[in-house]
Amino acid sequence: MNTSLSELYVLFRVGAGNYVLPASTVLEMESFTGATPIPGAPPHVAGLVQIRGKVIAVVDLRARFGMPAAEPALDTRVVVIDHAGRRVGLLVDSAREVTQLAADAFRPPPEVVVDQARGFVKAVAEVDKRLVMLLDPQHVLTQEDSNVEQRQV
Repeated sequence: MNTSLSELYVLFRVGAGNYVLPASTVLEMESFTGATPIPGAPPHVAGLVQIRGKVIAVVDLRARFGMPAAEPALDTRVVVIDHAGRRVGLLVDSAREVTQLAADAFRPPPEVVVDQARGFVKAVAEVDKRLVMLLDPQHVLTQEDSNVEQRQV
């Protein structure tokens, strides 16, 4: 496999952090005007939104990452991704940039990131003198569910 091949990534902000996801997994980005709460859902699930006729669950990444809540602003976006054949929205502070990164631009995250980020970050890279973290949607969307099951046992 040629590691010098570049791939497009969607760059978004949550708090002071810059994150990326492969553009191939991002279906669309929409403005966020609010969500319908889901009874009994974990605190990081913002609720349901309707985008282009489809009802989508939205995960608030600020809440998921343990950050303080922020009022939705003009730049607040729902990044809709395809995860395991389902459409899921990620609520982010802003998402307006697409960047190209070579596969070999990514490095394993430092030990402190591994310890503190609970598996949410797969790798880090530099984009225009900014560090960006490659998000692991699998951990973001499923880790909490297994923790809940473990606590109930």
